[in-house]
Amino acid sequence: MENAVKTPWYKFLNGVPAHLDYFQGSMFDKVSWIAEKYPDNIAFDFMGKSTSYKKFIKKTEMCAKALKTIGIREGDCVTIAMPNCPQAIYMFYAVNLVGGIASMVHPLSSEKEIEFYLNESKSITIITLDQFYGKVERIRKNTSVVNVIIAKIKDELAQPLKTGFMLTEGRKIARIPDDAPVIMWNDFMKLSKCCFYNYKVERKSEDPAVILYSGGTTGTTKGIVLTNANFNALSQQIIATNPMFAPGDKMLAAMPVFHGFGLGVCIHSMLASGGRCVLVPRFTAKSYSKLITKYKCNFMAGVPTLYEALLRLPNMKKADLSHLKGVFSGGDSLSIELKKRFDAFLKEHKATIQVREGYGTTECVTASCLTPTGLAKEGSIGIPFPDTYYKIVKPGTIDEVPYGEEGEITLSGPTVMACYYNKPEETANTLRKHADGRIWLHTGDLGTMDEDGYIYFKGRIKRMIITSGYNVYPAQLENILDAHDFVHMSCIIGVPDPYKIQKVKAFVMLKPGVAPNDETKQTLLDYCRKYIAKYAMPYDIEFRDELPKTLVGKVAYRVLEEEEAKKREEQKG
Repeated sequence: MENAVKTPWYKFLNGVPAHLDYFQGSMFDKVSWIAEKYPDNIAFDFMGKSTSYKKFIKKTEMCAKALKTIGIREGDCVTIAMPNCPQAIYMFYAVNLVGGIASMVHPLSSEKEIEFYLNESKSITIITLDQFYGKVERIRKNTSVVNVIIAKIKDELAQPLKTGFMLTEGRKIARIPDDAPVIMWNDFMKLSKCCFYNYKVERKSEDPAVILYSGGTTGTTKGIVLTNANFNALSQQIIATNPMFAPGDKMLAAMPVFHGFGLGVCIHSMLASGGRCVLVPRFTAKSYSKLITKYKCNFMAGVPTLYEALLRLPNMKKADLSHLKGVFSGGDSLSIELKKRFDAFLKEHKATIQVREGYGTTECVTASCLTPTGLAKEGSIGIPFPDTYYKIVKPGTIDEVPYGEEGEITLSGPTVMACYYNKPEETANTLRKHADGRIWLHTGDLGTMDEDGYIYFKGRIKRMIITSGYNVYPAQLENILDAHDFVHMSCIIGVPDPYKIQKVKAFVMLKPGVAPNDETKQTLLDYCRKYIAKYAMPYDIEFRDELPKTLVGKVAYRVLEEEEAKKREEQKG
């Protein structure tokens, strides 16, 4: 392990310990312990309504008793297909309390996707919102689901907002038939009165607790099994690498509860540490910007497209952001140019901090590496968390490469997943024991490590473009394009070519006022020739008003690849 980071040197500079004493117990145990310390502190805010830690624990225990009443037992899977709202939080920790496993699903997933998730996890119960009832009911017969619990956003609103909601959003939601085979949330919670026996199941740190879904390192959807220890360790690492955090600090929780970034960083890390979550059920950049200033949030986390969108909002022009203690970017590569622009934006709005980039994968919940406060290196994603080790290896092997040489990013530490659900072969390919005796997660990402232990992300191995025998990394070209004064954001893809194998194409969102014409295209191509090798030059630049996004806000480069493939098929036809 010659070049693996063993003890982050920066602990001596900003007080971050190399090793932590990790909590032993379940996720519910951790938040319950915090609630005893801060019973009257606010655990979360939801559309103007605040919930204390004491009430949060009481409602979670009621939810757990109700789960026990409908037959949920230790090891059972419960699917939570919900946005960031109180019922999702209660259900998540209640499933943990009764010894179940929470399978977290995007509620906007298609019917077939939800059917796949339910069957993959063998869930016997699902909770979702009333507006998604129809698609759950249509696929229910193809699954082993016994109970469908339906929640309503309006049930968690303060009275003035409830009336407004029913007159606007509520009117668009189809009424659920009286004889529908479902349990409405309020009726479900009343079932807690029927539970007279012990509903609390003691779970160990290493017990499975959550299934999150990801394309993983091979591109196919897999259930990632994460333990209580994974989430609790992450919560302690997040706080340790942010010593400016204090109980009561507010985190704007817009990243979704079904995503490792949202669930691990924005929700569990806060609730397990006495923080306050401002829950955002439906994300828009405009709503996000309003909540930052309304609640004077101390921490915010998001994907790069979020920060790109905030730069364009007129209502942020006079915003005072002096209350911010931390701004984190993850989930996708943050271009050097976008970081510079957003750092300047923060400074203009009285913030004394800069964006701190991190890196992680769902296979280790989320972040496992973060830029130290005030010690950023241009283009770096930071240094590993306490007790987390990074090693760069030759792709397809376990052989470590020298400092500065490119290879596959592998990591080892307390947040690494237990396994892929029911996929032993893929688990064995991803979690490998090296000569040092440690289990290393092979991420499928390319990167380098410098002699100071800083990690540099280069891109997905599968996203790498091979053109005329040369390796081209889209993120590097996007960095170059984004630095031009005309460009707001770009995306690079590889297009099949009979001679070069692939050729490079650029998609560009221009800044307001820049005309999407041939002259602009020529200007950008001339600029690219100065900074990009001939073999990596885009053969074409296509202008877009918006770039497609995934459900969690990343630029959906696969959508652009599919559009190009469709065009080629049509041209052939």
